Amino acid sequence: MKLKPGHISPTPEEDVAINRGIAADPDTYELGQEEFRQLKRVGRPRSDNPKVAVTIRYDKAVIDAFKAGGPGWQTRMNEALKKVVARKHA
Repeated sequence: MKLKPGHISPTPEEDVAINRGIAADPDTYELGQEEFRQLKRVGRPRSDNPKVAVTIRYDKAVIDAFKAGGPGWQTRMNEALKKVVARKHA
């Protein structure tokens, strides 16, 4: 398994303690490989029109104006930009 940056693995002693705790808990167990393979991904469903992650620079005043509207500012900014694009291509 490839570890993500910043991941800290338990020491061998910690690993033993973790496994001891798992073994002592009657309400839990480790999944076998076949059970693990059958798990379904949870979370947001895949979009038919996924967003694209980019790095871009805007004037501070522009970002501050959108952020002033509270949560959802990136969605509002995207909607505003879509309107501009639609006008240019209409």
